Amino acid sequence: MNAVIDEKSFDNITNYISKAKNTSDAEVVFGGTGDKSKGYFVQPTVIQAHNPHFVTMTEEIFGPVLTIHVYKDKDFDQTVRLVDETSPYGLTGCIFAQDRGVLVKVADELKYAAGNFYFNDKPTGAVVGQQPFGGSRQSGTNDKAGSHLNLLRWISPRTIKETLIPPTDYRYPFMKEDSCH
Repeated sequence: MNAVIDEKSFDNITNYISKAKNTSDAEVVFGGTGDKSKGYFVQPTVIQAHNPHFVTMTEEIFGPVLTIHVYKDKDFDQTVRLVDETSPYGLTGCIFAQDRGVLVKVADELKYAAGNFYFNDKPTGAVVGQQPFGGSRQSGTNDKAGSHLNLLRWISPRTIKETLIPPTDYRYPFMKEDSCH
């Protein structure tokens, strides 16, 4: 793993890990340490959130931290709603499933939950120029860097209509009395 970008980022990430270590709402499954004596290295960390509203489930961390929440199979639909409603952020999301119907259903139910959505793949490592990338909600403007769609972010479309023969009446044909009959 590479170092995180700076000390502020290191401190932010390790603060999230400390919160998981000091609560009954979550636990560090593995990892959970960091070293900033030479660079800013955070050990890849997995947190299990017992409370689906635990802070690492609701905020963007931007570090080598993965939070998981285990749910019962019978709670699948409720858990999908939870994913949609728990966080104001929407950078990326993913679902792993063999049932194509489940993939399509979840993608539809979570259509506003993430700017990029992955089927059976990790939600990291998008390659700009090969895959449009951009988050929605409080994760950005969803302007899809690396795509022609990004151009829309930098332009202001305008429509111009020119009439070469001056109008002689303000009414449109549908406004005539007999057009209602």
